[in-house]
Amino acid sequence: MHYQPNSNPNRETSPGAPGGDFVSRLVENGWPEFVKERGFDEAARNPAAGIAYDLFLQCIHCGLCTSSCPTFAVLGDENDGPRGRIQIMRTVADGQHELTDRMRRHLELCLDCRACETACPSGVEYGKLIEPFRLTLKQTETKIEARYDWFREIILFQLFPYAERMRLLLSPVRLLQWLGIYQLAERLGLFKLVPGRLGRMAPLLPVPLRSGPQLPKFLPAVGRKRARVALFTGCVADAMFRPTHWATARVLQQNGCDVFVPPDQACCGAIHYHAGDSRGARKMADQNLVAFELDRYDAIVVNHGGCGAMLKEYGLHWHDGLQPHREKFADKVKDVHEFLDELGLVPPSGRIEAVATYHDSCHLRHAQSVEEAPRRFLAKIPGLELRELPEAGLCCGSAGTYNLNEPQMADCLGCRKVENILSTGASIALAANAGCLLQIAAEVRRRKLPIRVLHTMDLLDMSYRGAQPE
Repeated sequence: MHYQPNSNPNRETSPGAPGGDFVSRLVENGWPEFVKERGFDEAARNPAAGIAYDLFLQCIHCGLCTSSCPTFAVLGDENDGPRGRIQIMRTVADGQHELTDRMRRHLELCLDCRACETACPSGVEYGKLIEPFRLTLKQTETKIEARYDWFREIILFQLFPYAERMRLLLSPVRLLQWLGIYQLAERLGLFKLVPGRLGRMAPLLPVPLRSGPQLPKFLPAVGRKRARVALFTGCVADAMFRPTHWATARVLQQNGCDVFVPPDQACCGAIHYHAGDSRGARKMADQNLVAFELDRYDAIVVNHGGCGAMLKEYGLHWHDGLQPHREKFADKVKDVHEFLDELGLVPPSGRIEAVATYHDSCHLRHAQSVEEAPRRFLAKIPGLELRELPEAGLCCGSAGTYNLNEPQMADCLGCRKVENILSTGASIALAANAGCLLQIAAEVRRRKLPIRVLHTMDLLDMSYRGAQPE
């Protein structure tokens, strides 16, 4: 696709662009105010209508981003790289071409890992282009099967964002895991008989661990008090990785932090937002604004990269009367590695004689620019040999719910990630995001590899307590 600059940024939208018929029908059937309120009229004709045009102009088409892109690495297609996708969106924005199904497919395959932002010498804010563009596409979708997707409406919107609902529905699965029946079904390949995305979910469930009780509202600092923090627990992270929350809280305590756990906090909203439901995401964001008393804490600490990236962007996604409060909230959010690095980590003393390697969560490294702190922490664990992972910043294929919606690409990237882990000879693979941990662990189990997959806080907590990984 050739670069064709538009001499008039104040361009007119093409009346024949996708979604136009849908909007016309809404108006004809007596819904003009609904169309006006949602901004569908302009957005349906031009999905880039709400994007500041200067963001497109940041890209100088140098191509240095392509080698960092997971889908380009697998497919080798320019249109499946950041430069090609930006040009597709700009072509639509300029009214030069209607968005075809083929063009849309190139955009759908993007994992939104934002590795291109890290690689870009011009500072292109790719996330501010691809996220609102795809959000508008989903909101103005005309196909019935896409607009009324039962999996999205029930599983993604009514189950995943609610930790207690997930725990309740996972209880019988946990029982089957403890009895060994679940693992047997996995080894026999029975999950392949489960159709669609439900069949994709089954192998991703982590091994059964005792989740422990709910975290209390307050955990006091150990030794001299150095900070007061609130711990964000989230949804999937709390339902499946509560032991990691306990480990994180203990690490914070060992570093002189009073830890508060607001009981009324909600999901960060990323599941809704990236699935096209901005309104549902905003509702959860607003609940978090109420749950966290900002003036009480030095920071809101998050231990999963995807959640942290979403929380830090509350002030960007919605422009209304609450935006100043959202910006204040976002300024308080710190990834746990970022926060402890600024505070000054108290070195752990327990020896862990093992070889480990660390995978960078995309939204930790690329969206939050937290890269060196986790490595510095792991290097301080006595006895631990940390080996650098080849392609450590390349997405593992999880990308939120991407591994459910794009199984082939996700499997390619998951396999590639585990091959790189094997090349290090490590017996422990570390990451700092729920999706990454689930994706990598599922591939490790599938191949029956002797590798333990852990969150960095799990291993750091073990060192503080003098414990050993199983």
